[in-house]
Amino acid sequence: MADGRELFSQKGDRMLTSEKVLRIYRNAGALLEGHFRLRSGKHSSIFLQTAAVLQYPEYAAALCGELASRTRVEQVDVVIGPAIGGVIMAYETARELGARALFGEKKDQGMFLRPGFDIQARERVLVVDDVLTTGGSIRKIIDLVHANDASVISIACFIDRSKGTVKLGVPIQSLATLDIPNYEVADCPLCAEGVELVEP
Repeated sequence: MADGRELFSQKGDRMLTSEKVLRIYRNAGALLEGHFRLRSGKHSSIFLQTAAVLQYPEYAAALCGELASRTRVEQVDVVIGPAIGGVIMAYETARELGARALFGEKKDQGMFLRPGFDIQARERVLVVDDVLTTGGSIRKIIDLVHANDASVISIACFIDRSKGTVKLGVPIQSLATLDIPNYEVADCPLCAEGVELVEP
């Protein structure tokens, strides 16, 4: 892995552009090309393996620090993400914001909080996830927050691969946007070509 410090063009310049975010993914070997089944069930020629990025504390600090800087204008009491992908993100972003960090776990068709975790009524919550594709996991987290009578003030992700088409009723912050086609199984050209399907 290349030294993460090369991503900052000038001393003290820690602004992460879309280009720098994608370079982090490439440096960490986390931008994969092939034929993949995404969590949404759709197929794609690109898979973003954020866990490979977050194993490097310097990258995690840079990415989550940038997310925090873009939401710092809002009072944030809690940062929450879906397990397992959003656990490190929530913790590191909350640390930057001086907030609590929680994660939601899947249960049936929704999300739940482990015992000892709670969201208080009227708390202001930032929802984080690594990659926005269809917004399914984020919607479940939003429902969990609302079930606790708290409010979602913003959503933050590293990469938006939805081309801005996902609308969740609150502002969405993303560090990078990728225009990558996602295919329904019946319409997938990679399937038609017989390219081996991988489910990372």
